[in-house]
Amino acid sequence: MKLTILGGGGFRVPLVYGALLGDHAEGRVTHVTLYDLDEGRLSAIARVLADQAEGVPDAPVVTATTDLDEALRGTDFVFSAIRVGGLEGRAADERIALAEGVLGQETVGAGGIAYGLRTVPVAIRIARRIAELAPDAWVINFTNPAGLVTEAMARVLGDRVVGICDSPVGLGRRVARVLGANPDEAWIDYVGLNHLGWLRGLRVGGRDVLPRLFADEEALGSFEEGRLFGPEWLRSLGAIPNEYLHYYYFNREAVHAYRTAERTRGAYLRDQQGRFYEEMGKPDTPALAAWRRTLADREATYMAANREAAGIGERDEEDLESGGYEKVALALMGAIARDERTTLILNVRNGSTLSVLDADAVIEVPCFVDANGAHPVSVAPLPYHAVGLVTAVKAVEREVLAAVESGSRATAVKAFALHPLVDSVAVARRLVEGYTAEHPGLAWLRS
Repeated sequence: MKLTILGGGGFRVPLVYGALLGDHAEGRVTHVTLYDLDEGRLSAIARVLADQAEGVPDAPVVTATTDLDEALRGTDFVFSAIRVGGLEGRAADERIALAEGVLGQETVGAGGIAYGLRTVPVAIRIARRIAELAPDAWVINFTNPAGLVTEAMARVLGDRVVGICDSPVGLGRRVARVLGANPDEAWIDYVGLNHLGWLRGLRVGGRDVLPRLFADEEALGSFEEGRLFGPEWLRSLGAIPNEYLHYYYFNREAVHAYRTAERTRGAYLRDQQGRFYEEMGKPDTPALAAWRRTLADREATYMAANREAAGIGERDEEDLESGGYEKVALALMGAIARDERTTLILNVRNGSTLSVLDADAVIEVPCFVDANGAHPVSVAPLPYHAVGLVTAVKAVEREVLAAVESGSRATAVKAFALHPLVDSVAVARRLVEGYTAEHPGLAWLRS
């Protein structure tokens, strides 16, 4: 079975390849094609993968190319993890938004909208090439903003594109661990949009054990989200929010922390990964060791500004464990290719799952997965406070898609202005001015 990784020179690709090395089932991935526009990054990551494969019998063969059509022909699965504009673009998204006093995070608020406007046109072009060259392939989307990009690609590929994210998985594992449950045996009642969801229950043996967590003050404040949001707010909600909801519930504090930080997250990663790829340009650099060292630092500094805003200091060692998006991807491929039926939290088209959204809206919920794809599981309705956020953000995503389709600057302004974290039409107009001036990839926006 062949897997194509779009954004194959990306820093996290070795996580995916590492998961593949542990898969010895019949019908496993035997060939990985890395596609990227940057030959230097491709070469660097290929060296890391070669180190990973050393001594592993029957490791998947790795090839690299800068030709998209070559990468897609004959593939069974496409893993999309592209970054349009690179980390330089992400740093600019943050800087321009913060100058206006609003959030510039890459998936939330103004930064997410700017990133979406740059990325959606590229994602749609890729989806059309997949439909032409590999119509039977399944697409696993990890490209951010993941829900928006998945919905854009689904307009071309239908249900053959599925979005994944490691945030809900990581949240579920942390909550299960605090409650002494096996995360692999617990049912996670989670619902929302990508980076905008809530864990509302954790069932073990058919019984919801989450109320036990809310009743235990010490336990409720002992894990990442408990420290980030505070036990009192979690009990008020009656749910555990995805960590990205900190940008909504504590927006002023988050913006202040980002504005006063030495560097934004995007600027930090731009500099950190720049050093990694520069180091990898030296032929004697131990590739895998350099990658692991950089990864450890990346994970330790994740959402550092939010933790500073909450006054909770550095991450605990146990919270450094990845949510395991690479394991989700592997489980998803196994379920589809080998009919290894499983349940995963995924980004898929809504159908009739959430009545407040239309059938084509991509949502993030538990899904039953088999050889026919991912099928969202029925969930209880959202409370009104969650309905307000979910419908508002989905409306913004739809305006982004409409702006891309029409090329309308006014529609792009509308997308920014309608977002709950952008509080002014005048600010929205200045954001569009700033982003179009900064990013050549937004030159398509016309008056």
